[in-house]
Amino acid sequence: MRRRSVFAASAAVAAAPLLTSSAPAFAEDASGRVRTGFDALAAADYRQLKGKRVGVISNPTGVTAKLRHEVDVMFASKAVNLIAVFGPEHGFRGTSQAGQGEDYFIDPKTGLPVYNAYNDADKMKDYFKELKLDTIVFDIQDVGARFYTYIWTLYLAMEAAADNGIEFMVLDRPNPCTARDAYGPILHKEVASFVGLKPISQRHGLTVGELAGLYNGEFIPDSVGKPVDLKVMRMSGWNRRMAYADTGLPWIPPSPNMPTTDTARVYSGMCLFEASALSEGRGTTTPFQTVGAPDIDHHWEQALTKLDLPGVRFREAYFVPTFSKWESKTCGGVEVHVTDYRRFDPIRTALAMIIAQRKVYPKYGWRTEANPGDTPWIDKLTGSDQVRKDIEAGKDVDEVMDGWSKELSAFRDVRDKYLLYR
Repeated sequence: MRRRSVFAASAAVAAAPLLTSSAPAFAEDASGRVRTGFDALAAADYRQLKGKRVGVISNPTGVTAKLRHEVDVMFASKAVNLIAVFGPEHGFRGTSQAGQGEDYFIDPKTGLPVYNAYNDADKMKDYFKELKLDTIVFDIQDVGARFYTYIWTLYLAMEAAADNGIEFMVLDRPNPCTARDAYGPILHKEVASFVGLKPISQRHGLTVGELAGLYNGEFIPDSVGKPVDLKVMRMSGWNRRMAYADTGLPWIPPSPNMPTTDTARVYSGMCLFEASALSEGRGTTTPFQTVGAPDIDHHWEQALTKLDLPGVRFREAYFVPTFSKWESKTCGGVEVHVTDYRRFDPIRTALAMIIAQRKVYPKYGWRTEANPGDTPWIDKLTGSDQVRKDIEAGKDVDEVMDGWSKELSAFRDVRDKYLLYR
């Protein structure tokens, strides 16, 4: 008989284990690689999906260790009745840029309908109901930052499933940045958007399976009135100290501007440059690692080098973005080189870079919003107006970080209840 487990809001119930695979925690297979949640599901011959109408939310990262997409694998199995596929931001096939999904299409390989699930909770509810789905399966590689939108597609899909009484299954994968604790400012509800819907930290430090548990224990019952029937297929062979390269798993870029694990490990801080007038490196081969704008020269690199920030060095760099901010313009700036990931702090580093840049090149402030009354993008990314106002007031990095310390401590206490890998 299958074990069933859901989170309730109370701490006692929240601490209960999720339904998981029968594989022992941290056991490695013969190849020595980490086994993902999909590996556990397939090893059990998909018994958790037997007799059910199944929909899958995924993108190009939903692959096996042999680089076959799981939708293709499940579709070929007589044990799975796969009905439809749903794509997040950038789409199921990953062809769209930031802020876009893919339009509805029929997958030429399987003949399955593929729906756009990007940032539309009502449509997802309608899709799930019209297709008469019994189970939604989620498998997308996350990178550990609150503003990476896949985790909010996860949240909205869980809401839609709970509202329709549909089972929800997460196939867990490593978080390339999860060796560290939750960190950074906490989202405030007045600036909630699709780069942050609920009060979690800027770097959440959870796998998607753990994050689903937190959603189900802390947020879903309040919004829907009940938790979703959640099942998480755990990984085995993985621990929180692992770098992604140690997992033995292939890295598939989860979005067009996340080409490598190095990008992922700086992203939770360097994405803040999206909210500045500087290019964050979109349109270059090293997005979020190359930052700059026209008229910036070696003085910024010199100012940053003097700070002697731990685990990182800066190279004076010049580049021409092929799209996005400062497209086709020659920009000067810096390239971020991480020398020690154990000491490197992406959020502190990004804030120090912003503060130093505003002193050396004050003409470049925050990016201009489309409408005067729009919430500043920096507030949406950091979760409130605290970081922006502290920087504008001339505070140093430590003072800025002190502004969120109490809220972060409280969130860590909540987060710790949902850890599956300790």
